[in-house]
Amino acid sequence: MTNPLGPDAVRAAPGDHPWTAPYAEHPLDATVDVPGSKSLTNRFLVVSALADGPSLLRGALRSRDTSLMAAALGALGVVVAPETTSDWRVTPGPLRGPASIDCGLAGTVMRFLPPLAALSEGPVALDGDTQARRRPMGPMLDALRALGVRIEDGGCGALPFTIHGAGRVHGGTIDIDSAASSQFVSGLLLAAARFDTGLTLRHVGVTLPSRPHIDMTVQVLRSAGVVVDDSTPTVWRVEPGSIAARDVRVEPDLSNAGPFLAAALVAGGTVRVPGWPSRTTQPGVQFADLLARMGGHVSLDGEVLTVTGDGTVHGLDVDLSEAGEIAPTIAALAALADSPTRLRGIAHLRGHETDRLAALATEITRLGGHAEQTSDGLVITPRPLHPTLVRTYHDHRMATAGALIGLRVPGVEVEDIATTAKTMPDFPLMWQRMLVGAER
Repeated sequence: MTNPLGPDAVRAAPGDHPWTAPYAEHPLDATVDVPGSKSLTNRFLVVSALADGPSLLRGALRSRDTSLMAAALGALGVVVAPETTSDWRVTPGPLRGPASIDCGLAGTVMRFLPPLAALSEGPVALDGDTQARRRPMGPMLDALRALGVRIEDGGCGALPFTIHGAGRVHGGTIDIDSAASSQFVSGLLLAAARFDTGLTLRHVGVTLPSRPHIDMTVQVLRSAGVVVDDSTPTVWRVEPGSIAARDVRVEPDLSNAGPFLAAALVAGGTVRVPGWPSRTTQPGVQFADLLARMGGHVSLDGEVLTVTGDGTVHGLDVDLSEAGEIAPTIAALAALADSPTRLRGIAHLRGHETDRLAALATEITRLGGHAEQTSDGLVITPRPLHPTLVRTYHDHRMATAGALIGLRVPGVEVEDIATTAKTMPDFPLMWQRMLVGAER
């Protein structure tokens, strides 16, 4: 399949020179149109690949992660074709190998594709970026083996590995420890309706992070006619059956909206994001409450969320176990606050694109602040910050956190701003337009 984003989209090369984060000399007055949700786009892509006919995804995000997903499905025999700049037509086909899948650094690709590979005929090899080989995959591979799938991974429980698909998976009942990532649950649920007997899945770990992302998966499945019983906590039953083709519109990515909305607190002024859903399973919806607690005035008028600030940022004590992906933005705000912040419930961030807790603590401290890791989070004590190079560790949310701090601290530079292409290819341009008040 031709990569809809062009030949450079899947392997975005890091920039040779650091990006100087723009300093906000005046209060903001901007409307920012945020592209579609990465989490929803990749879930819709997988479900559409298993559907009974062609589906149309309107407003789908085109980024490195979604391009990797589209290319992976194409390698298995699914046709994913662009119809407009933001719409994708997905036409299912028989899943088959041999195939090689590049997961990049996308957790949704490395955790959603193995069950589809198990349903394919023939071997499917999966690998990704160097950092991806450190991300946990053992629970997913163990779950598939318990379902009778043959996998070669050299005993490492991580990328690279090869799944020898037999064209079908019997299904049944399995236990899984998803304490490291809720994506293990979501990946299995997304394919379960195509298992011969469906699937009963029980989470047996002590903690279950990012529960809203599992709720998102269940909602996507139900919208396609799949019967899912989640009435018992941490147990899901997916009935075998058909998956309906759909014409669906993807919500804006609320987690990606966070840095823009938070900018109103840092620089003062107003930032508006249109298309904000009144009801959603996206964890980024928590920004509305958190930014209000941290000093912003937040209002929702129709589908436009507006945040206004005066440059004041307050610290807070908050459990982000259900919304760990927004932690880097909140941590950046905390480094600029007038009181300490404690972020709890995010130990699982140590297994994301990088060890986000270590990365945030290191970079905030190098900027002059004080950040300490706890067993499940961070304690950030504000101090006067100074300009330096913010290292991103190939993590898009570290890059946007550096940009946010740069609004207040002149001279901050961000390493490898190109990593934002993972979920927001136009981030540097959007950020600059926000500062000049242009509508995007």
